Amino acid sequence: MVPIGRYIDPLTDFGFKRLFGSEPHKDLLMAFLNALFKGRKEICNLVYTPQEHNGPAKHYRKTIFDLTCTGADRETFIIEVQRANQKFFADRAIFYTASRLHDQGAKGNKHWDFELKEVYFVGLMDFTVHNTPPGKYLHRVHLAEEETGEVFYNKLGFIFLELPNFNLEEKDVKTDLERWLYVLRNMAKLQKIPVILQKKIFQKLFKIAEVANLKAEEYMLYQKDVLDKWTEYSVLKTAEEKGIAEGEAKGKAEVVANLISKFGFTDAQAMNAAEVPLDFVKKVRASLKKKK
Repeated sequence: MVPIGRYIDPLTDFGFKRLFGSEPHKDLLMAFLNALFKGRKEICNLVYTPQEHNGPAKHYRKTIFDLTCTGADRETFIIEVQRANQKFFADRAIFYTASRLHDQGAKGNKHWDFELKEVYFVGLMDFTVHNTPPGKYLHRVHLAEEETGEVFYNKLGFIFLELPNFNLEEKDVKTDLERWLYVLRNMAKLQKIPVILQKKIFQKLFKIAEVANLKAEEYMLYQKDVLDKWTEYSVLKTAEEKGIAEGEAKGKAEVVANLISKFGFTDAQAMNAAEVPLDFVKKVRASLKKKK
């Protein structure tokens, strides 16, 4: 049974676009981005641009953004929800932003002095990155001089949010950014609006997020998205557990192989030393003979 709560899950494709991806609700996205940039940039208007965007050359496959918007100063914001880790996630973020920079180039023979408008990539990651310290959920990335750390170029920026690392309890939430992250992490599990979210902007957010307000066809789309999310989680979890088990088996096989080839252990001695079944030792010994 697909778990459906009172409020939609903002980390599903349907949920995120319903809450943040339309003109009537752009004040929600603006409020979130302003909390994220916290005074470094004031976003006073947004215009949504098509989600489907062609790469800079015909042979590039189309890139699909969750949301792409243009600000009042013609800066570009690319906001993407990523539910599972991907080997080249950072590469894709670079590619998307590079495509938007490339698109600003003058077409034809027009004179152009190479001045660019700002491009920002915001990645909402429903997974943790290897080696990230516990509790570290916000990453701001920009081009900087290596030795001094001084910003070299301020028109290209990346903000990555590792949402599973945001574990603040309601009583510990203080800032607007923390309120937004609390919403993203917990909305699907809530039964009422928390006290910390009684601001007008959050009241609007929760009203739009009411599952009871969905039309029949919208509910079916949302239900499918939730099912996809849970199926994806189950597949990844199974693969992870299988990978761990295979890794342990490979490690033990290497230990047994060393005991046999380097130290001349008998099958019984290797079995006891490596704490593995006798059949496992015999398979390792047979594989060693094949390699000779």
